[in-house]
Amino acid sequence: MGLEGSQQAAQIARTKSGCEVLVQDFFNLNLPESAFDGIFANASLFHIPNNLLPKVLGNLWACLKPNGILFSSNPRGNNEESWHGDRFGSYHELEGWRSFMTNAKFTEVEHYYRPSGLPFEQQPWRLLQAKTFVIPRIPISQDPTMLCKEQVK
Repeated sequence: MGLEGSQQAAQIARTKSGCEVLVQDFFNLNLPESAFDGIFANASLFHIPNNLLPKVLGNLWACLKPNGILFSSNPRGNNEESWHGDRFGSYHELEGWRSFMTNAKFTEVEHYYRPSGLPFEQQPWRLLQAKTFVIPRIPISQDPTMLCKEQVK
């Protein structure tokens, strides 16, 4: 299953993948709890304002099965938020991002920077994999960008 904010992009994803693709956004997620093995949030979570990020991460955590994986890629920064034209971005240091993830009950599996093989100053993207704790969950609700199970096998 996939999730996309744009009706047009969702239709393209359905056609290309053969998967079900829901049209939702991070602010109005409506997904089943403990239903997904993984979430692939590529270059998307950094568009969430810091004041809304705890709720969004909580919703993502709630829809993952125990030991479910959240993969996120975000441009790194100095814990600042800003607009670039009509696009909003929130750019975190590693410790700032870890704090949001830990507060949402995720456990970091690993993190690394891209593109690989370059000096750190030339690696603007941080990729982080985290998993859910194996404990009973307090219901929170829904999720975003998910992998189609056929693509994970």
